[in-house]
Amino acid sequence: MAKTRTMQDLLIGSLRDIYDGERRSLKAMPKLARAATDERIKQAFEQHQEETQEQIERLVQIFETLDVRVHGSRCQAVEGLIEEAKEVLEMDLPPELLDAALIAAQQKIEHYEIACYGTVHAFAEAMGETEIAKLLEQTLDEERSTDEKLNRLAVEDINQKALKAA
Repeated sequence: MAKTRTMQDLLIGSLRDIYDGERRSLKAMPKLARAATDERIKQAFEQHQEETQEQIERLVQIFETLDVRVHGSRCQAVEGLIEEAKEVLEMDLPPELLDAALIAAQQKIEHYEIACYGTVHAFAEAMGETEIAKLLEQTLDEERSTDEKLNRLAVEDINQKALKAA
C-alpha cells in the first residue's frame, strides 16, 4: 500500500475503502431484503441495492477520472457492520422485531457511508475536483434519502409493531 503524502492520496485511499464497502454491502443486501417481513422494507432494500450498483459505477468513473486503478481496500467498518446484520438474522426474532432490527442494521451502514461520502466530497471540493464532487454529492444525497426513508418507516410504524410483539 502506497504511503499517504498528499490530499489526492488521502482521497484515493478513502475512495478505495468506500468502493470495497459498497461492494460488500451490495453482496449482503439481498439476504437482508429476503429476511424482512414487511414489504416496504423489502422494497426499500431492493431499491437501495439498485442505487448501490449505480454508486459503484460512479466510483469506477471517479477512479478513471483520477487515472488510478480501480480496486478496493478492505473496509473493516462495513465488514463489521455486515457481520452485525448477519447476527440479527441468527437471533430467531419475531417478525416485527426482526424488521425493526433489520432497519437498524441497515441504518448503521448508511450512517457510515454518509460519513465517508461527506468526507470525500469535502476532499474533492477542497482539491477543486468539481466533477468528482458532483458525483460524490449525488451518492451522498442517495445515502441520506435511504436513511430518511428507513427512519420514517421505523418511527412511523415498524418500531410500534415491534413494541407490541415483545
